[in-house]
Amino acid sequence: MSHCHRRSLQAACLLALSTLLAPAGHAAESTAVAALEQAQPNLVQWRRDIHQHPELGEQETRTAKLVADHLRSLGLTVRTGVGKTGVIAVLKGAKPGPRIALRADMDALPVTEQTGLPFASKVKAEYRGQPVGVMHACGHDAHVAILMGVAQALVAAKDDLPGEVMFVFQPAEEGPPVAGEVFGAALMLKEGVFKDFTPDAVFGLHVWAGLPVGSVGYRSGPLMAAADEWSLTVRGKQTHGSRPWDGVDPITLGAQILLGTQSMIARQINIATSPVVLTAGQFQAGVRFNIIPDEAKLVGTLRTFDPAVREDVIARFRRIATDYAHASEGTAELQVVNNAPATINQPALTQRVRPSLEKAVGAANVVEMPLVTVAEDFSQFANTVPGFYFFVGSTSKGIDPATAPINHSPQFLLDEQALETGSKAMLQVALDYLRTP
Repeated sequence: MSHCHRRSLQAACLLALSTLLAPAGHAAESTAVAALEQAQPNLVQWRRDIHQHPELGEQETRTAKLVADHLRSLGLTVRTGVGKTGVIAVLKGAKPGPRIALRADMDALPVTEQTGLPFASKVKAEYRGQPVGVMHACGHDAHVAILMGVAQALVAAKDDLPGEVMFVFQPAEEGPPVAGEVFGAALMLKEGVFKDFTPDAVFGLHVWAGLPVGSVGYRSGPLMAAADEWSLTVRGKQTHGSRPWDGVDPITLGAQILLGTQSMIARQINIATSPVVLTAGQFQAGVRFNIIPDEAKLVGTLRTFDPAVREDVIARFRRIATDYAHASEGTAELQVVNNAPATINQPALTQRVRPSLEKAVGAANVVEMPLVTVAEDFSQFANTVPGFYFFVGSTSKGIDPATAPINHSPQFLLDEQALETGSKAMLQVALDYLRTP
């Protein structure tokens, strides 16, 4: 036997022995990473299929079936219809360990696609009484594909996997089809998604046009804002437009209240320590050019990062509306519905997870995010158990993320390399958490 051959044989024996003696978590990682790499073409196919067949909140029946069929093919017991169309399944590893939940949202938006992709959506639907196009303009199609791939990878490693993993495919993150109904995460919790399986931590991600593909973004503490939907009903007294003094003009009164709220935020709230955004998206009043109507209605959103600041702003808003209305001999009624609390990454969990992100995509590709004023009802899960949420860059190289079409744009264009980046990051986060006491 030659010296080289003996050395090769010794190396092979040492490799085999190290594999046998390796901790279960490390053996699971090797198997899972290889399985995910093999599954990458499937992630692209799933994402394109879902993209071409988008479904609005609480209508994700086709998407839910695709997910459920895949999970069953992996040998998992699947529960469907959670939160109307949600899907969950639990993977039990062969070794003792922590419990975690991994979440993806499934719904699309009432947006008419303008990307020109060969698999672009041509779906039409009705949303709150209006005919609309339907598009995955926020990237939830990618989220579903990523979690399907991560589930496949973890199942492949189950014989060496410590702990348990719940896969949560959530409907209606963008909101239900009927105004005032409960969003998907809150409804799933209400229906007991964590009743028999309480995770030690929950993880989620979001593809993000504001980051270049290949990168991930995170932030410790507050990351995304709370989202409140407010409606202001202003009542006056109808009169002819040529004689405003005979009535009470709710349009002028509504405008005064709205301007008053902007002055309140600029002069009464310390936005240097906790940003606040108050925006009106609708102002509806009247039917004719020369009639001052009885009523005007304003609808908008409030974004905050601190629960105490939120309560203070709402109280001041209500006082401004009441006082302006009283001064004009009208009335004003403010209603506020919280659609999602602020998304807050638990600092200790963030510190624990960051090395996993760096391992998955490289330390240079992990960036700290500023506060983001969009909202996410993942926060409902993260308010129930410790949570961590991160962003996955989706804008192609050569395109400035600062000028790329943003999430929710009809031209939102996802670079599919984000599927690989996101799935590797989520898998590494899961594996590292499960194998660490």
